[in-house]
Amino acid sequence: MSVFDNYTREQLRRAYAEAWAKHLAGSLLTPLEALIADVIGAHSEYQSIVADADTALAFEPDAAGAADNPFLHMGLHLAVREQLLIDRPPGIRDLHRQLQARYGESHLAEHVLMEALGEELYLAQRNGRAPDEQQYLARARDRLAARL
Repeated sequence: MSVFDNYTREQLRRAYAEAWAKHLAGSLLTPLEALIADVIGAHSEYQSIVADADTALAFEPDAAGAADNPFLHMGLHLAVREQLLIDRPPGIRDLHRQLQARYGESHLAEHVLMEALGEELYLAQRNGRAPDEQQYLARARDRLAARL
C-alpha cells in the first residue's frame, strides 16, 4: 500500500510543493519529504510548477497531450522507489541493479521500470483486473533485453 493511497489530488500536489519549499529553505525533511524533494531535484523542468503551491494546484496538463503530467511522472518515480525499498515485487531490486549497470545511473533505470509499470497499470485498468506483478517484471525484463 502506497503512503499516498488516501490523498486527494490537491493533497498530493500540496505535498510536492511543501516538500520542495522545505528543501529549498534547508529545513529538516521527513523521509517521505526527502524522497519527494530528491525526485523533484532530478527534474528541473518541473521545479517551477511545484515551487508555488497555487501553481501546483492549478496545473493542468495540455489536453492535446503536448505536455506531460509532471505529477504522474514524479509519482511513478516515487512508486518505483517505494518498490525498490521493499523489493516488491520480489526481484525488482535486482532488476533495477541490472538496469543501472546498463545505463550507468539510477534515474534512467527508474524510467525503464516506470514505462513497464505504467503499461501494466494501463492494461490492468483497461481490462478490469488488478495489476499483475509478474507481468510488470516481465515487461521490465523485456525492455532490458531489448536494450542490449
